[in-house]
Amino acid sequence: MRIRFLIHNAYGIGGTITTTFNLAQALARQHDVEIVSVLRARELPSFTLDPRVRLRPLVDLRHEKDHPLHQRPAKVFPVAEYRYRQYSELTDQRIAEYLRTTDADVIIGTRPGLNVHLALQAPEHTVRLGQEHLTLDNHPPRLRNAMRRAYPRLDALTTVTEADAAAYRRKMRLAGVRVEALPNSVPDPVLPTADGTGKVIIAAGRLVRIKRYDLLIEAFAAVAAAHPDWQLRIYGKGEDHDRLRRRIEDLGLSNNAFLMGPAAPMEAEWVKGSIGAAASDFEPFGMTIVEAMRCGLPVVSTDCPHGPAEIIKDGVDGRLVPVGDRDAMAAALLGLVRDDGLRRRMGLAASENAERFTPGPLVERFERIAGAALDAKRSGRRPARTPGGLNRVLISGGFAARDAAYVAAGSVLRTVRKGRR
Repeated sequence: MRIRFLIHNAYGIGGTITTTFNLAQALARQHDVEIVSVLRARELPSFTLDPRVRLRPLVDLRHEKDHPLHQRPAKVFPVAEYRYRQYSELTDQRIAEYLRTTDADVIIGTRPGLNVHLALQAPEHTVRLGQEHLTLDNHPPRLRNAMRRAYPRLDALTTVTEADAAAYRRKMRLAGVRVEALPNSVPDPVLPTADGTGKVIIAAGRLVRIKRYDLLIEAFAAVAAAHPDWQLRIYGKGEDHDRLRRRIEDLGLSNNAFLMGPAAPMEAEWVKGSIGAAASDFEPFGMTIVEAMRCGLPVVSTDCPHGPAEIIKDGVDGRLVPVGDRDAMAAALLGLVRDDGLRRRMGLAASENAERFTPGPLVERFERIAGAALDAKRSGRRPARTPGGLNRVLISGGFAARDAAYVAAGSVLRTVRKGRR
């Protein structure tokens, strides 16, 4: 198959970029694969890309940032999408031209705004496969309404968890669109897995409030008090850096807890530790959880929506604790710190259980989803419907009406506020 990924910016750092590169490289062993980056702001991508995967930018901001069309707002990319302000008439034009001329058998959109472009502008003979890397409920009502208008023209939609796939089937009007879960993949480790002897707890991700590194630091204070030879290392960058630094200093943890900055790839850092940690209030999937487990670390995570519970088997390869519960997080970390045998057994189980997220099984699942849609295209058959019947239609209609009411109420409120100025 000729497979093309349409991504916001392949030259940055982030979970969507990581998983897109992972899947593209695994598919390239048997297929013709290209990643199409809407934006480019640097010479080379941050992650090394297999030479079998081509990388094509559409708008090079190093030279086109001041292009007249880039100063005008986008008309196709949804206004309510988080990245809207980075899109323009120029991106509209370049995306449309690419989709009009592509020879792809399958095109994959990697965020809602690009899925809308794909649904509205990709040629009929091409399989239009949308991906959801966040969750349906994470999107504002106005964006969900735009998705409801465009997404029925997709051939398939994948989510990173079964829970979110169920939400899409229940809440969206997507008759004829097959909705399936396709978790993110993590390549097989290159380095030997951790042996459980390193006295280091490791966390990684963007330093933003929803990740709750403050709670993790506070929980770790109990570990450091009882076991001062242990460290906490947090990898990543973000707006919360200075606040977290102050919290570390206020708790007297400057010799035990460290903000390490970003690291890509993370494998060489994971294997230096013995325990992974994630304290998020919300996690669409949990890519870093899988990365840590693949490297032989049991992970202590909050049981937040949606991903951790679909990755960690509580008490077998890690621990799940209530969201926002600092004491439960501290107790779970201490339980692993104090028991060398338990830590090693869980680490071994983590490495084995996370094999289901290796590229092989997920490539097979992707090929099944895309292949079935492509066969349906070529034979002229309608794609298989997601089961649910009339009941599903009525339920999804209720959610659509609710979102429409929220949008209408928001518009009225904005009008009233303008009138008071």
